[in-house]
Amino acid sequence: MLNQLRAAFMLLTRLPVARLLPDGGPCDLASCVWAFPLVGLTVNALGAVAYGLARYVGVPPLLAACWALAAIVLTTGALHEDGLADTADGFGGGATPARKLEIMRDSRIGSFGSLALIGSVAVRLAAMATLAGSWRVAVALCAGGTLGRAAIAVLLVMHRPVRADGLGAAMRDAPAGGVTLAMALAAVVALLLLPLATALVATLLALAAAFALGRLARAQIGGYTGDVLGAGAVFSECVALTAIAAMAGP
Repeated sequence: MLNQLRAAFMLLTRLPVARLLPDGGPCDLASCVWAFPLVGLTVNALGAVAYGLARYVGVPPLLAACWALAAIVLTTGALHEDGLADTADGFGGGATPARKLEIMRDSRIGSFGSLALIGSVAVRLAAMATLAGSWRVAVALCAGGTLGRAAIAVLLVMHRPVRADGLGAAMRDAPAGGVTLAMALAAVVALLLLPLATALVATLLALAAAFALGRLARAQIGGYTGDVLGAGAVFSECVALTAIAAMAGP
């Protein structure tokens, strides 16, 4: 399992895990899906640290949220944001599944992708600014990041990859036990960090967001790609943070 955890961090982040965790040999990427929520927890915890440090030195809440999001994006190399932009451009700009997939492979970003990125950034910043307190932001970020990565497991179990190559194809046949463990880990983290009602609502809405995106992806291109998996992570995290901020109260 340690090697699978190592592979998950190497896949989804730019953290120097190769130096910190021993190499246990080749690892099937599909087998490491269970660890994705732990990656999301770690990445967003670093964002929470950045937020706390900024607030400690007197930075206003919204500006501190900007630094937190910058830390998160730098840690992941904007991997999921890239998937979100490509998915939005493909789904919004193509007339046929083949054309949509062609657009999603294009490295250039279009209007739909730009708007999707702006929207996702705005939602996350607004949620952090609404929560304001460093501890409240920290638990929201950690829960949201964990639930967002669990969305990848939902998409994997719902559909099949539409390409024979790429990250989506590499995640083909993710083991049912790994998918179940990913969802369970995300739910447990949410229950440990958040009030019971908030945890339940945020978890259900995040999974529902992943399910809805999966249905859309099936209608648009017949399944998922690596870009769709990344889009699912960002979309579900945004939904979870919205629910947490809305239920936090003043």
